[in-house]
Amino acid sequence: MTALIKLALTGVLVAGTALAAMPAFAADYTIVIDKMKFGPVPAELHAGDTVIWQNNDIFRHSATARDKSFDVDLPAGTEVRMVVGAVGSLDFFCKFHPGMTGTLVIAP
Repeated sequence: MTALIKLALTGVLVAGTALAAMPAFAADYTIVIDKMKFGPVPAELHAGDTVIWQNNDIFRHSATARDKSFDVDLPAGTEVRMVVGAVGSLDFFCKFHPGMTGTLVIAP
């Protein structure tokens, strides 16, 4: 191979490696609370993503982690944005209505 072709191939490999190492963009996911229930929880959350807790119910609710890592207060008709950071499984509930439960699974 000529030196020019080797240089060109090396540049492509370096550029490809740099792109592969770039972090993924964070995404926004909404969990709707309505009729005394948490709506579906996103299947693929990653550290750095944002969960938007949206209370469409007529009652005040919360999204409270069992491990106390978060406690989001949600008066009726409000929404709160929360960036997830910890990798792992986080069980949550409504502190006003403890029968309302869910789990966030957060990947790296």
